Amino acid sequence: MFQNIGEMMILSWRTLLLLPQTFRQRRKVFDQLFEIGNASLLMTCILSLFIGGVIALQSGPVLSERGLSSYIGGLVGLSICKELAPVMMSVLIAGRIGSAMSAEIGSMRVYQEIDALRTMNIDPIQYLVLPRLVAISFALPLLVIFSILVGWLGGAIVSMINHQIAVPFQAYFSNLREMVEVNDVVNGLIKSLFFAVIIGVVSCHQGLKTIGGPRGIGRSVTKAVVNSIVLILILDYFLTAFLLYFDK
Repeated sequence: MFQNIGEMMILSWRTLLLLPQTFRQRRKVFDQLFEIGNASLLMTCILSLFIGGVIALQSGPVLSERGLSSYIGGLVGLSICKELAPVMMSVLIAGRIGSAMSAEIGSMRVYQEIDALRTMNIDPIQYLVLPRLVAISFALPLLVIFSILVGWLGGAIVSMINHQIAVPFQAYFSNLREMVEVNDVVNGLIKSLFFAVIIGVVSCHQGLKTIGGPRGIGRSVTKAVVNSIVLILILDYFLTAFLLYFDK
């Protein structure tokens, strides 16, 4: 475990030093951005819509019983933008994109394509890791913004059509505007940026250390997804505590 942590820290540092070379890799960065967005946008829309709906469905009747149904917009808005959107989107991206990164780089490692890059004096980190890490660091916060908006819409639809809640659109979004501040959305985006770095580093690291043929590729993909999700949830606690401390 400590060896893996050390290797990932070294990989992160080497990638950070190569950031000035991003412009040279812009075509690969744009390709990765398109791949992440194109592969994840529909799933993001469906997942976010139903997450917002479920929160409204679960909490709406409870608030209505206590005469607080008008606060449903703020509850859904804060829950989604501060916690659920960044965490759920990161888990989704870890499963969909992180696994693809690990499998692609792992295949190149197994079939000695990475050794061929080194033979041609091409740095594998600059050629393979840097574009993916930059792309996911841009794409995930954008997907989180989209997820927040769709989640708010899902909560509004359920709040309006459910007879136990019966909160109109105008009242729902009026309370949401009162309770949700720009700082709350920014906190969610900060989380998503850190989560994106974790997914990119873990997935690329597992791909680069793949051994053992097709079976090894499968193990690397599994480790990349599991480790990314575990680290996301652990880091979520510390980031939440850190951001709450500075919000006071």
